Amino acid sequence: MSSTTGTTTGTTTVITNIASLVTNDPSLGDGSTLGLIQDAAVVIEGDRIAWTGDSRKAPATDNRVDAGGRAVIPGFVDSHSHLVFAGDRTQEFNARMSGRGYTAGGIRTTVAATRAASDEDLERNLTHYLHEALRQGTTTFETKSGYGLTVEDEARALRIAAAHTDEVTYLGAHIVSPDYADDPAAYVALVTGEMLDACAPYARWIDVFCEKGAFDGDQARAILTAGKAKGLHPRVHANQLSYGPGVQLAVELDAASADHCTHLTDADVEALANGRTVATLLPGAEFSTRAEWPDARRLLDAGVTVALSTDCNPGSSFTSSVPFCIALAVRDMGMTPDEALWSATAGGAAALRREDIGRLTVGARADLVLLDAPSHVHLAYRPGVPLVTGVWRRGAREI
Repeated sequence: MSSTTGTTTGTTTVITNIASLVTNDPSLGDGSTLGLIQDAAVVIEGDRIAWTGDSRKAPATDNRVDAGGRAVIPGFVDSHSHLVFAGDRTQEFNARMSGRGYTAGGIRTTVAATRAASDEDLERNLTHYLHEALRQGTTTFETKSGYGLTVEDEARALRIAAAHTDEVTYLGAHIVSPDYADDPAAYVALVTGEMLDACAPYARWIDVFCEKGAFDGDQARAILTAGKAKGLHPRVHANQLSYGPGVQLAVELDAASADHCTHLTDADVEALANGRTVATLLPGAEFSTRAEWPDARRLLDAGVTVALSTDCNPGSSFTSSVPFCIALAVRDMGMTPDEALWSATAGGAAALRREDIGRLTVGARADLVLLDAPSHVHLAYRPGVPLVTGVWRRGAREI
């Protein structure tokens, strides 16, 4: 047996007796956006999906796994995280929950801790949270720099991240470095010059926090344009804390995603609907800051492609759990369980401009999750319950 992609033939495994299989291919199964196949089986060959269909028609394979009437979904694609850091901000969170609001300046606490940490400490912390996320079904993740804010510290953050994922983002423009508090223009020059030169070899993406207290529209445009000239594709922290130019700038520059999208005008929504930029919603941040929820229903009804991600970071969203974010999106952001699951899988893949992940179709990467439930709806129906009971990544079972 060989898949249609021409990948090297490897050991074959069939997972059979699946109550419901989410393929994210509308041409399969029930014809819905999720492409649900009931009483299904899926065949893994090497690191790819080789076959999906009725469990009774599954071909012979080298190995066989009985799903026991449980659901199988694509692995989660977490397209926005900040995992190269040291320390935590427990005291800040405790104070905020006692009435103090979140501002962009809180990042400085993590910058100080990250600069003081060794490479080994940063990598140990990164791998800890990656495994934590894997146990909850995340098989692909993007992560950023942004807690070093010096040439050396930003470059080492990206070098460490690049050893663990291809989806690495240069975020020297997280905030203006405390070292340049009195001269933001000089910091922008550093971010677009020497720092960019040092960081570009390790990154695929460039990001900027376009927000009051961070970078304005003109600064953000200069930073993203410089990154594009170095071969890095834009992403934008946009419209999180207030209305601003971030979303419009993201669409103008064909950014892969505009992330947060909490405060949107009708023109912002229209721009997203008419462009390729994905609106990545990060409900963990609103949960952890008691902020206004993004209106996913408004975006979806306008035809915007929506992704869901964790924004895992030590300040404003210290969760690595995509299932938790799915439950929040369904409960508080107007999404259906089907929409939330799609956004956390295929939507995340779209935010990374990937077609080989986020779906379970022939030729796609064999990243899949076995749930201890008969349906994906249980991810929102049973919030907080550890439903992930098996995880395959690139065809190998890791959980």
